[in-house]
This record gives sequence, C-alpha cells and structure tokens, in this order.
Amino acid sequence: MRASRSFDVLVVGAGPAGLAAACRAAEGGRSVAVVDDNPNLGGQIWRRERGHRARGETRVWLRRVRRARVERLAGTQVVGAAGPGALLAETAGTAVELRYHRLILATGARELFLPFPGWCLPGVVGAGGLQALVKSGLSVRGKRVLVAGSGPLLLAVAAYLVKHGADVPLIAEQAPRRRVLRFGLGLWREPGKLLQGLALRFRLRGARYLADCWPTAAEGDGALSAVSLTDGGRTWKERCDYLACGFGLVPNLELPAVLSCDVGQGRVRVDEWQQTSVPGTYAVGEAAGVGGLDVALVEGQIAGHVVAGSRDSARVLFPARRDARGFASRLEQAFQLREELRGLARPDTIVCRCEDVRFDKLAPFGGWTEAKLLTRCGMGPCQGRICGAATEVLFGWRRESVRPPVFPMALGGLAPSRA
Repeated sequence: MRASRSFDVLVVGAGPAGLAAACRAAEGGRSVAVVDDNPNLGGQIWRRERGHRARGETRVWLRRVRRARVERLAGTQVVGAAGPGALLAETAGTAVELRYHRLILATGARELFLPFPGWCLPGVVGAGGLQALVKSGLSVRGKRVLVAGSGPLLLAVAAYLVKHGADVPLIAEQAPRRRVLRFGLGLWREPGKLLQGLALRFRLRGARYLADCWPTAAEGDGALSAVSLTDGGRTWKERCDYLACGFGLVPNLELPAVLSCDVGQGRVRVDEWQQTSVPGTYAVGEAAGVGGLDVALVEGQIAGHVVAGSRDSARVLFPARRDARGFASRLEQAFQLREELRGLARPDTIVCRCEDVRFDKLAPFGGWTEAKLLTRCGMGPCQGRICGAATEVLFGWRRESVRPPVFPMALGGLAPSRA
C-alpha cells in the first residue's frame, strides 16, 4: 500500500518563492509542508556550498521556516497527480501520496541552452550549472573560464568563480551594447541593485566585459580547449578550460501543465492572488514568469497569506509585486535574445543530446510533435527539457502536451494504491 501524508498547504519547490509562501501560510496557522528534490532547502539561487552554513537573507528565511514549523520533505520528487487534491511523489525509491487542501507551485526555472558546434564537449556547462558544481565541491582554482550568454547572472557567476580561484578573462554578453548601457543607466531608480552591480564589477575588474559578443563554436579533442567568439564583425578564439554559458531561464512548467493549469507565453497564468486556473492551486516566482529573487519573495508571500485566509495582508504586498515585476520587465527587454543566435547551429550540430538528433534532421519538420514522433527528439532522459526550449528558439515550435510522470520514477510507484 502506498504511503500517504496530508497537509492544509503543500508547497512544491523550496527556493525563495516556496520558502516565503510556506512561512506565511504556516504563520497563518496552517499545517504546511514544502517538498523539494534537493537534499537542502534554498533551491538553486540559495544553494549552499558544501560544508558551509547559510548566510544573510538565506539564513533569515531558513530560520523563519524552522520557527514556523514548516515540515520539510527534502530529497522528494513530485512526478504527477495522484487524484483530486493529491500529488504522487517519490523519495528514496518509495512512492508517496501527498494530499492537500491548497497547493502552491514554486517550481522555479532552468537554464536555456542554445546549440552551437561543440556545445556537447566536456567543459561546456551552464553558467548556473558550473556555479552549482563548484558549490558541490568541484575545484576551478587555476582554471581558465569563459562566461558567456545573457543577463546579469553572468556577472554573479563570474564573480563567484573568481572568488574560488578561477581565471575569468572574459564575460561575453550577447545583448547589444546600447541596450545594456541604457539598462545600466536606468538603475538609478534601483539604488540597491546599482550598488550590487558596481560591487560585482569591481570584483571582476580583471575581466573584460564585452556586449555584442557571443560564442559560435567550442573546440577540443575529447574536452574543451578553446571557444570561438564573435562580435558580429570579427571572430576570434579564446583558450579556456571551461565555458560557462547560459542564455537566460526557462520556467519549469511540466507539473503545472500536468495539473491542468492554464499555461501560455512561457508561464503559468495567475490572477491577482497568484491563483491559477485550477481553484485552490497557486503559482509563484519563476513558474508565473521569470522575474528574479524580489519577484519570487513577494509572490510567495502573497500566495502564503491568501491560503492562510489573510487577503488583506496579501493586498498590502501588491505595490511591491508591481515594482518587482516592472524591474523584471525592463531586464527582459534589455537582454532579449538577438536574431543571430538562431543561426549558430550547423547541419551536423546535435540539438537533442539525449537521442543524438542533429539540426538537419529536425529542420524539415513543421512542429514539435511531428519531429518527436519521427526522430525521438525530446524522448530521452531529460524529456525535452533542454531540446524543447532550444527548438522553440530555433524553429518557433511549442510543446503541445506534457505527460506524467514528469520525472522518471520506479515502475512500482506508478501502480495505484490498494487498501
């Protein structure tokens, strides 16, 4: 018989949005559990270094979680629905049903990867992914690391790598110089973020920051040794041991889609209370649209107040949410992807790494479903999470459906529970 647990409020995702939601709901008197597949709370943005204690804002929210007596279900992966008001999850190879009265989806986001020649070489990794590896114990001391892609995350990652002994000679930002400059000049309205940016740039004073610059190819005999870069006019090579490359974030929408939440334009659609199209189900943070830390914290708190029955407390936070979303919108406009990135892949460039499907095998098709059926693109272990987002940029394809389980799980866990 499958194990079962019940809560007033179940929060999926233990990043900033999920922790904020769980705290507010528990402080409002509800029994709350937060479930996450990672062994520690904090999500990707608050991931702690191995052997280090939480600090700053992370420590504050983790302390509030403990004080509010939120139950933590770490190392537990939600794979789909188990019926009305219940999710199916797996922990340590054992299936469990998590029942709830209210559900808050704080499923976060993942990095967007765009295929280019050599992107499958060992040493080519996501920008945030390399940071996570270093936090888990990978040494980059003395390694030459190029950081490329788009967005302010590149600066944060580069500064972190430098702090841990890496040589970061160059940060390549694909956005046009004029847009980056305009965005930077507009930070006078956000003094806190302006100071953060200046502090990061000071820590990276030994690295060149080039806007209008992006990678076109990675080279190496069995592992990365050099990267070709272009500024749209000239092309040159840079020697390196790692390329930390990320072109923004893609919300994790598989679970909301399986739960029949209305999904469109790359996000879960929500009302002013963060409620989705499914009554009693809420979405916060990146799942409701990529917005960063400030958006995640304020939206999480709004949803937490609402499920605790305190809409007046939630309404007080509406102006803060409006401001945070406004900043996120300006950020998105400044760092939107340039058209040239759609042409990086060559005919023999692998697009689906799980199934080794090349660009030229996908180009003749008119949509995701047709390509998937005839090439197996998106049918590997990542279930289209990498190539699905890439083909949306390359071909404008949309994934029409998501089928459970949203993550691989033991076959025995899929069997229905028996009394």
